[in-house]
Amino acid sequence: VQLAESGGGLVQLGGSLRLSCAASGFTFSTYHMSWVRQSQGKGLEWVAHIASDGLNTVYADCAKGRFTVSRDNAKNTVFLQMNSLKSEDTALYFCARGWSDFTYRGQGTQVTVSS
Repeated sequence: VQLAESGGGLVQLGGSLRLSCAASGFTFSTYHMSWVRQSQGKGLEWVAHIASDGLNTVYADCAKGRFTVSRDNAKNTVFLQMNSLKSEDTALYFCARGWSDFTYRGQGTQVTVSS
């Protein structure tokens, strides 16, 4: 299982970023996928989840109304569109296989929101 996140960076308060996660080594289209994040000194925080067919999505309260998770099963890629970014969104963002066990996740991509 390989997951490679990209798209992070430094963004101003209120700005937007689109994260991508390229998956390989498993049948991507049969797995639910999640985005989780980790702020400095804190544990993993679940952000969003998307069903294997992309038809159902669920968001944590911190992401509702601002983030959108999507996927392209033809390209084995999952995305996280983040809008109206806040300082508390600063974290290392991971995509993870599954919706409850985040053992399989990538190396992460850093998102830093500056004021």
